Amino acid sequence: MKKIVLALMCMLLTAGASMAQKRFTFGPKVGVDLTHFWGEGVDHDVVFGYQGGLFAEYRASDLIGIAPEVVFAAQGGKNSLGNTFHANYINVPVMLKFYVVPAFSIDLGPQIGFNIYSKYTPADGSPAVDMSKYTKTVDFGAGLGATYNIASDVFVQARYTMSFTKFMTAHNQKHGNAQIAIGYRF
Repeated sequence: MKKIVLALMCMLLTAGASMAQKRFTFGPKVGVDLTHFWGEGVDHDVVFGYQGGLFAEYRASDLIGIAPEVVFAAQGGKNSLGNTFHANYINVPVMLKFYVVPAFSIDLGPQIGFNIYSKYTPADGSPAVDMSKYTKTVDFGAGLGATYNIASDVFVQARYTMSFTKFMTAHNQKHGNAQIAIGYRF
């Protein structure tokens, strides 16, 4: 899986060399997440998470762009008993960007996530339990959000992503993730 992530990051960086600088930008982004689980019989509350990673954007025109990302995200949920479940993912969204005005875009697109670590932490203070053998490795979903360019090189984003595939092998639970991020363009 590390090889996949490294290959994706290399593709993002080398693509910049072949495209015009005006149309192509890339850089880091960081943010906070409000994550939860949803599905049949799920009563999980929202927990705070975080994200950080790299993005690239190619502006095909003044109105349309495409922005692939490689982002580490700490996701999870908390049940009514106070037990928490954390799942760390390497997410790879590819957002199609529709520029309503030059500084504001509506973003939507698919996302694939790679689960790199899952743990369950009981509220009673017992040691955390590794849940990797009970969770799926790959997650497919979609995101919808918006980006506002504060300046030519700084932006803020708000996005909601939801998975379409269940992440646990025995339960029909899926991820939901509200994100707020800030990024810098090179």
